[in-house]
Amino acid sequence: MSTPLFDLTLTEEQRITRESMRRLARDTLSSQARAADDAVAADPALLDAISGFGLALMPMPEALGGVGMPRSPLSNALAVEDLAQGDMSHTLAALQPMAAVNALMDFGDEQQQERWLPALAAENFAGAAVALNEPRATFEPGAPATIANKAGDSYTLNGVKSLVPMAAQCQWFVVTAALDGDVAAFVVPADAEGLSIEPEPYMGLRSANMASLTLENVLVPAREKLPNFDLNRMLDLSRIGQCALAVGCCQALMEYSIPYVKERKAFGEPIAWRQSVAFMVANMGIEIEGMRLMMLRAASRAEQGLDFHREAYLAQLQCMEKAMEIGTNGIQLFGGAGFVRDYPLEMWYRNLRGIAVLHGSLMV
Repeated sequence: MSTPLFDLTLTEEQRITRESMRRLARDTLSSQARAADDAVAADPALLDAISGFGLALMPMPEALGGVGMPRSPLSNALAVEDLAQGDMSHTLAALQPMAAVNALMDFGDEQQQERWLPALAAENFAGAAVALNEPRATFEPGAPATIANKAGDSYTLNGVKSLVPMAAQCQWFVVTAALDGDVAAFVVPADAEGLSIEPEPYMGLRSANMASLTLENVLVPAREKLPNFDLNRMLDLSRIGQCALAVGCCQALMEYSIPYVKERKAFGEPIAWRQSVAFMVANMGIEIEGMRLMMLRAASRAEQGLDFHREAYLAQLQCMEKAMEIGTNGIQLFGGAGFVRDYPLEMWYRNLRGIAVLHGSLMV
């Protein structure tokens, strides 16, 4: 009998892993985020450091070089939140292989897993990503403009995908396309004839090396069509990942703001003594806790095999709205200093703007 309750008690392994990830986020990611944002490129050492936690390896069978652990959306969501406190952009970039592996474990068959997963069975960063977004203001994941047509024992794919993190370093992609009135997914190698990758300059998430994929009559063998593809499951698990990114970044923003408002003086006293400032910081804490609990509720239900579509959708709506509110208020608390690049507030604000458009980008 299903129950609406959910248990957030961490296992010993989750607790230890969180301590290590928070240490990396605090000591390394946060201090190097600005340089990577300025360079519009992810730091390879940071990608390797995040990959070293083995999140992509956990669900892989041991025979393919993985750990063979059961899929754990909750553990993955906790990891995304912790790492995003250091840098949301590097976290999104480094965890693309995890998302691609999860997609193949959930929707692929054993032969597909044997063909594609061993290349990602490494402690260093090895790229693969999900390509679901499209560059249209009216984009709807359930009605993609990318089309797949049957061609003998293969399919031809035509269309454009956007907002694909680390695309230039990926070995293969999971590409969604319309097929016979439904949405299907295919594994497409990065060197497929007719596939081109074009870097795109975006407002935020700059070190995630976002790019667009153009598919022009890309021929994909029928065996590379994912037989168990479930678009709603992919979207819902990705919504949890998006929410975890938002919670982590917002937590970092709040923790950075509190010492500032206590030390910054105006009219002879710390600005934190002003009710308008104190209430703004308090509301940040309230909203972050609400975002976190909604995200964890959805992740916990997914972990238990319960229906979590409603919970994931509501968590996404909450995080999209409140993340932008928190990002805006962070800049407001710093006044003119929030507008300049000497502080990370404007970078966090730009990154948080991406939460609303990262459809399918981080399947936990």
